[in-house]
Amino acid sequence: MRKRNTLRQGFACPERSTMTVHDAVHARRTIRKFTREAVPEALVKAWIDGARLSPCSANQQPLKYKLLMGDAAAPLLPFLRWAVMIAPQLEPKPEELPPAFVVIAVDTAIRAAGAEIDVGIAAQTIALLAEEQGVASALLSLRSREVPVRDALHLPEQMMPALAIALGHSAMEAEAVPYEDTHKYRLDEDGKLLVPKRSLSEVLL
Repeated sequence: MRKRNTLRQGFACPERSTMTVHDAVHARRTIRKFTREAVPEALVKAWIDGARLSPCSANQQPLKYKLLMGDAAAPLLPFLRWAVMIAPQLEPKPEELPPAFVVIAVDTAIRAAGAEIDVGIAAQTIALLAEEQGVASALLSLRSREVPVRDALHLPEQMMPALAIALGHSAMEAEAVPYEDTHKYRLDEDGKLLVPKRSLSEVLL
């Protein structure tokens, strides 16, 4: 059983978890339906702090983070792409939306182009830190990465939104299964999400 976080002096202070990084990598799957259970804002900020320390190209650190809690995420929702392969089955209903989103944006005044790898590293860092605390996540692409999303979120002109991360407690099951005929994820007869993954022998060169 994963330990819950505790909050001290306004900061997120996760209790020491027995979950290793290896455990978190293997346990984490993309979750698109969430419970109503809250995730403390201070805890999400602690995960963003971890992303802040992640590796980045030339140490330029062009990434900025917009935290959206609860109803504050409403302007973001029309731009999210939840489940391209089996929409609309995996698109969350209003009561299944997560309590928190983090939007990763690139500050083009620092780096005008080529920050995609930095974005991926930061997003994975947040997702794994959340998983360690028993909080599920989904890394979501945006229907528009530029002016419409930026304006909807009232971001400064030089900020280009690149990715959104949904964070909350899972209301669905998901499992990695051996890759066979297709890369496409699917729902089984019980509604569990099955995610094909290539074996280690297939990816080693």
